[in-house]
Amino acid sequence: MQVSGGESRSVTGTARRAQIIAATIETIAALGYGQASFARIAERAKLSSTRLISYHFVGKNELIQAVIAEIYGEMADFMGARMHDVTDPPGALGAYIRAVVAFIATHRTQMDALMSVFLGNVGEDSAEDDGYSDQRAFAPLREILESGQRSGHFRAFDSFVMAATVQRSLDGLPFLLRTAPELDLDAYAEELVTIFELATTATPRRQ
Repeated sequence: MQVSGGESRSVTGTARRAQIIAATIETIAALGYGQASFARIAERAKLSSTRLISYHFVGKNELIQAVIAEIYGEMADFMGARMHDVTDPPGALGAYIRAVVAFIATHRTQMDALMSVFLGNVGEDSAEDDGYSDQRAFAPLREILESGQRSGHFRAFDSFVMAATVQRSLDGLPFLLRTAPELDLDAYAEELVTIFELATTATPRRQ
């Protein structure tokens, strides 16, 4: 079946956007957010002109938001595959921690780019939009924790505070890897799982 001209352009446009986003991630990871100009992104993507970037993205902020969405989308798919068959809350909490650490371990370029974006945007309005607020970021963890409280697996605690503590211990890992690149990430993940099992588990009542 022959693809119509409109459909062909749509497929080509989608591929071009993906190419630009991938090149932007690589450029930011290599050079830093501040040095990731359209000229350098175009060079890395092997584009003939920066106008090809401007055609798909209205300014750097829109491109950066697409980069953030791409990385978070990859992370969601990665984690979803690893948590799909987990049913009990303690198992889900452990699987969540292990999956985040595994993603960081296997997606160093993406995480370096994400760190640079957030650090480079400090104090700017574009640093964090409504789509990536703490409330949204912590939502999956809070659901796991509150489910465990309802089932009796977890003790009573403030689910927002606990979710923030778990997530921030994971968010700091890419920074740690800059100074300790040979860190045993499997051991790191298991230590975090143990810490938060002890922090969340309901203590059996004495008879």
